[in-house]
Amino acid sequence: MMSALPGAAAQRLVNCLIALIMLSFLSWSNMARAQIPEPEQLVRDMTAQVMADIEKDAALRAGDRRKALLLAEERILPHVDFAEATRLAAGRSWNTATPEQRSKLTAEFRAMLVRTYSTAIDRYRGQKMEVMPTKLAPNATDASIRNRYIKPGAPPVTVIYAMRKAQDGWKIFDISVEGVSLVLTYRSEFETIARESGFDGLIARLVDKNKAPR
Repeated sequence: MMSALPGAAAQRLVNCLIALIMLSFLSWSNMARAQIPEPEQLVRDMTAQVMADIEKDAALRAGDRRKALLLAEERILPHVDFAEATRLAAGRSWNTATPEQRSKLTAEFRAMLVRTYSTAIDRYRGQKMEVMPTKLAPNATDASIRNRYIKPGAPPVTVIYAMRKAQDGWKIFDISVEGVSLVLTYRSEFETIARESGFDGLIARLVDKNKAPR
């Protein structure tokens, strides 16, 4: 059986163990931070992946809607904050809704945007993407990331991703194309429907819209 360490030696060992634990914790924290992409890099990676997938898949290049939906689900939608996007689109009517109504509207708005994004994927073909440099304050929680899509023989198209920092990283809550907000485009329509038919009527309208063939 080992004899007990002298007091000074035991203390030195304890100090070494504490230092090792702290170093391990700091290394883990740095790795965790490194795994959360900054907004500019996240947009750069996301759009580059989408464009690369289109280039290597003949069906996507031919406009296959099923594959476009799968691509949107895999590459784009994990980075979208649909609850915030829906809140902005619903406008003032959101404040009168119950949690259950908000949840239902968010699900239907998400389904509608999935179809919108999958349709927009076709427009990436033959384009080059340029992400404009963004300066953020160290503790920034909001960001606007500017992209330009360049196609030979056509003027560049500017796309701005409005993003917010969440617990699991940066999320997109709106996309503006040439100054037109995708989410806010729906606000006037949604508020009118909610005013005339109630919040349940707004949900029902989106359900019908999502059932309609495209």
